Amino acid sequence: MKILLIYTGGTIGMVHDADTGSYIPFDFENLQAQIPELKQLNCKLEITSYEPTIDSSDMHPNIWVQLGETIEENYHKYDGFVILHGSDTMAYTSSALSFILENLNKPVILTGSQLPSGVPRTDAKENLITAIEIAASTRDGKPEVPEVAVYFEYQLYRGNRTHKVNAEHFEAFESVNYPPLAEAGVHIKFNRRYTQAVTEEELIVHKTFNPNIGVLKLFPGITETTVRSILSAPRTQAIILETFGSGNAPTSVWFLDALQEAIDKGILILNVSQCQGGSVDLGRYQTSKALKDMGILSAYDMTFEAALTKMMFVLEYSNDVVRRKELLGRNLQGEMSC
Repeated sequence: MKILLIYTGGTIGMVHDADTGSYIPFDFENLQAQIPELKQLNCKLEITSYEPTIDSSDMHPNIWVQLGETIEENYHKYDGFVILHGSDTMAYTSSALSFILENLNKPVILTGSQLPSGVPRTDAKENLITAIEIAASTRDGKPEVPEVAVYFEYQLYRGNRTHKVNAEHFEAFESVNYPPLAEAGVHIKFNRRYTQAVTEEELIVHKTFNPNIGVLKLFPGITETTVRSILSAPRTQAIILETFGSGNAPTSVWFLDALQEAIDKGILILNVSQCQGGSVDLGRYQTSKALKDMGILSAYDMTFEAALTKMMFVLEYSNDVVRRKELLGRNLQGEMSC
C-alpha cells in the first residue's frame, strides 16, 4: 500500500525552536526521524508539503481546490491520502473536499492535533499514525473508508458531518447527527454499514467555488438594520440563515418582509439550525411556517460547515435556480440524512 501524506500546515507539524522560544514547522523530510513508529506501518509512505505552510485560519476555497488537484494528480499513484491540517477549519475543508472529489474511491483522511509534535503530551503522534493505518486499511481488496473523513482522538468521522466542538480537549471534534465511521482502540473497528460504498465511476474533481455568500445568524433582539445590511450586501447570491431549534425565526413583519425582498431579488436562502444535533423541520412550528411558505430552503441535519461549502459548490455548479434548489435539497455526498 502506498499512502501520500499531504502537509498543509497546522499545530501537528510544529516543533519547539529553542532559539526563538516559539513553535515552527519541522522538516517533513525528516518525519520518520521525528516519529520512528512510522517505519513499523505496513505501507509505503511518501510526503509532500505545501510551501508556504498555511495556518488553518487562512484557509480559502482556492486551497480546497489545490488539495483536490493534488489528489487528482496523484490519484492513480497511491492507495490513500492523509492530509495534515490545522484543526480550526478542518471541518470546512473536509466538507468542501467531499463535494470536490466526486466518485471518490479511496480514503482521504484529514487529521491534526491540539498540541505540537514536539510536546511530550502531544496527541499528534497517535492521530497521525492511526490516520495512516486507516488510509491503508482494506477489506476484500477494497478500501475500508473510500471517502473524505476526519480522524481525531480515537474517532473517525465522515468529513462533511464533522464539527469542531472544543479548543482545548483532545476530543476536539464531534459528529452529532451521524455515527463514527471507525473507532480506534486495541484494534481499529470499522463501522462498515455507515461508510460510503465503493463506486466504479471515474473520479471527477470540481475546481470552482462561489464564495459570494452571506451568513445571517439570528439572536433575540436582532435589529432590522443588521438584517437588511447582511441581506443587501453587494454581490451576495445566497444566505445561510442560522435559525433557532428546528428552523424557527422571528415572526416580525419587517423581518419576513426583508427575507421576501431578498428572495424576490433571486437570493437563495438556506435554513441551518444553530443546534449541533437534530434537523431543520420547516413548518413544524408556526415560527417557521412563513419561512417555508416563502420558499426558504431547508438544510435538514447538515452541519453549518457542510451547508456553507455545499452552497459555494452548488452556486458554481449550475446557474439555473431550479437546479440549484434541487441540488441543495438532495443528499450529494452523505452530508444529510434525508
